[in-house]
Amino acid sequence: MSSTEDIKSIIAENIALLRHGSGMTQIELAEKLNYSDKAVSKWERGESVPDISVLKQIADLFGVTVDYLITPDHNGLPADEDAARKQMAKKKRAHGTITGMSVVLVWVIALIVFFSIDLSTDGIVGHWLAFAYAPTVSAIVWLVLNSIWFNRRRNFLIISLMMWSLIIALHITLVLLCSMDFWQFYVLGVPGQIIIVLWSLMGKKEK
Repeated sequence: MSSTEDIKSIIAENIALLRHGSGMTQIELAEKLNYSDKAVSKWERGESVPDISVLKQIADLFGVTVDYLITPDHNGLPADEDAARKQMAKKKRAHGTITGMSVVLVWVIALIVFFSIDLSTDGIVGHWLAFAYAPTVSAIVWLVLNSIWFNRRRNFLIISLMMWSLIIALHITLVLLCSMDFWQFYVLGVPGQIIIVLWSLMGKKEK
């Protein structure tokens, strides 16, 4: 039987092989497993071993068996690796399509609200606000789906878009409904953006 150190080395080599074969970074694999990239790095260096439930997650993710992960000398990727990669690419495209459709749906709803208010009222000004808040709602939808399916490092950009689109919408609201040109909203956005940038930099340092 293989020693514990041998098994660590075998698992480390197989995880690294599968990850590289799928074009995935340690950070991306860590996010899919809800672990830190430091943990993935330790697995690939043979310093620690994932528990059995995580090994099963890794096996399912790459379309192999747990036995494959603890067996040495595969001489390359598994026979069904190409099929697994195609399946992952297919899922990614499907997720991208769903995200795009969800954002488009937000604008369709905004259009419906706009026409509903326009037809049911006489000369009301506020019906244009449906379009003013649509970018913010779109950013919220994008943020949620990106956190579930895609690279979470992109969340900093999405949050910035969400914050500035909300500030613009609030400014438009005050101008249209209250005739108040409260430009100070944009000044408030500056410290908000600084906080977002610092948060982004902190995340990069941790990784």
